[in-house]
Amino acid sequence: MISNFYRFRDFVRVDSSSMLFALESNQAYSPEASQTWGTQQLQSVRYIHLWHLSSVSATATVVVMIALIRRCRVVRKKIKKKIVKKVLEEIERKNRVGAACDALEDVVIEIGPVEKFLNEILNEKPMRFSSEQLAACTKNYSSELGSGGYGVVYKGELPNGLLVAVKVLKVSMNKKVQEAFMAEIGTIGRTYHVHLVRLYGFCFDADTKALVYEFLEKGSLEKYLYCDEGSTATRLEWATLHGIAVGTAKGIRYLHEECQQRIVHYDIKPANILLTADYTPKVADFGLARLGERENTHMSLTGGGRGTPGYAAPELWMALPASEKCDVYSFGMVLFEILGRRRNYDPCQGESKEWFPRWVWERYAQGEIEDVVACDGIVGDADREKAEMMCKVALWCVQFQPSARPTMSSVVRMLEGEMAIVPPVNPFHYVMESSSASTSSGLWSGTYQSSRDTTARESELSASPAAKSTDAMIEDVERAYASVLAKQSL
Repeated sequence: MISNFYRFRDFVRVDSSSMLFALESNQAYSPEASQTWGTQQLQSVRYIHLWHLSSVSATATVVVMIALIRRCRVVRKKIKKKIVKKVLEEIERKNRVGAACDALEDVVIEIGPVEKFLNEILNEKPMRFSSEQLAACTKNYSSELGSGGYGVVYKGELPNGLLVAVKVLKVSMNKKVQEAFMAEIGTIGRTYHVHLVRLYGFCFDADTKALVYEFLEKGSLEKYLYCDEGSTATRLEWATLHGIAVGTAKGIRYLHEECQQRIVHYDIKPANILLTADYTPKVADFGLARLGERENTHMSLTGGGRGTPGYAAPELWMALPASEKCDVYSFGMVLFEILGRRRNYDPCQGESKEWFPRWVWERYAQGEIEDVVACDGIVGDADREKAEMMCKVALWCVQFQPSARPTMSSVVRMLEGEMAIVPPVNPFHYVMESSSASTSSGLWSGTYQSSRDTTARESELSASPAAKSTDAMIEDVERAYASVLAKQSL
């Protein structure tokens, strides 16, 4: 019994799994059968151990392979995330403007009959045209209406027969300007007034940036004021010119004081005052001042090109802070041209009248305002009274200090005779406001330098402004200012 016990113990120590196998097989155990059973199982122990080692090795291999696969997946995910992130950033950058376009065009306006189209456009967002549509409606841009600092304007016709003016922009459009463009489209599209040119839609394709406006039959005020050689424009009656001045003032007043978001035009001039068939004025090109640098017909100023020489306020060409009073100044210069039916700067008029605004002030200061009225051939007491009021309003509008200029609301009321007009002060003698010679010298030094840089004068003064007399400094700056104004006739 003892020997059988030890034999069984040794067997269990050799391979206890065999005993477990026997027990799990429900085989009866007896000492007599233990030796036979043990002998049979010992032979299989070697195979079981070999299988066990093989299983361990295979398991380890599988574990390593799984670990490697998981590691590869992690690395691939990280690389993929980086690639996807870069792609998404690029897509987001390229589609930022496109998203703005989609926001504007989420309301589709069908081009139906003209009256229906006009009624719908008042309550909806501007339409988005494709470059192919614009090429079709302008007959491949075959009819040019004019060109300016922002681009070229072409005549077109929509499928419903409505005439339009397509302004193809030529401004440089970097990312910032593109975003500003879409913001301005939204602003202009929500701005409607009887004296503002209406925006119908826009094009923002890769190769075409354009604005689609209503078409104004009579063109710009410019061709009705100047007696240029070969001009066939009808001479307008004084009452019509006065109505154009008042209507233009109302349009600018709306931009400054009445629309949802205040808009400063920065480029009020006769070329941007368009006329309907019955000579109702409409201000054009408002809301485009933030589109960056334009062609060289405009002044290069801090914050982008703004204003046209001859109409731009001093704070623009002197790079001083600008406000809506810049438009008031420009409108005053337009009033002078309406009064004289001529360009403000005209060397052909003789030295005394070559700069018309200065000549108007001299006549007014000497009590000879009748001479100014006579320039327009005005007859009748009522018309002469309106002309005298316009003269005074113009002198107030072009005051050097922006704070001295009236608001456009006041301008409208004065032109319509609803507000008394205080006698204006000399708008061209502002150097005398300086309280000391040193202050005056500093002011005029900066003024002269800005004027000289803007007009690219060929000659320079050898003497320092501080060493000049007050009269000499006045003369220098007036010449420089006149040079700025002279650019309008080029």
